Amino acid sequence: MKHALALTAFYLTLTGPTLAQTAMSGAEFEAYVTGKTLFFEADGQRYGVEEYLPNRRVRWSFLDGQCKEGAWFEDGAQICFVYEDNPSPQCWSFYQGNGGLTAKFENEAEGQVLYEIDPSGEEMLCLGPEVGV
Repeated sequence: MKHALALTAFYLTLTGPTLAQTAMSGAEFEAYVTGKTLFFEADGQRYGVEEYLPNRRVRWSFLDGQCKEGAWFEDGAQICFVYEDNPSPQCWSFYQGNGGLTAKFENEAEGQVLYEIDPSGEEMLCLGPEVGV
């Protein structure tokens, strides 16, 4: 029983910001991200990077050199993204904490949670389009 309580307490410390805080509004999110390039991790692994451009435009990469252009918009308490290869909105709740942003994917009941991380000097890499022969 003590082990289960300890695991529950540990889980709550990891997810606490998303449970205890209010999600950022579109204006708060825009003020935080515009002009920045943010790196994210999930489950302790580097996950992706997104560049936040003027006029709510974005550029996303899964850190593989392949970048997708898109845009974001506010939908209620969520920030939703659409990308050039997928017009279906990908909606997230963002929370600001001492360590940066926490984002919870809202399109699924057990949505992915991403955490902003220090890029450690890394830059976003976007390779050109693949050219066939």
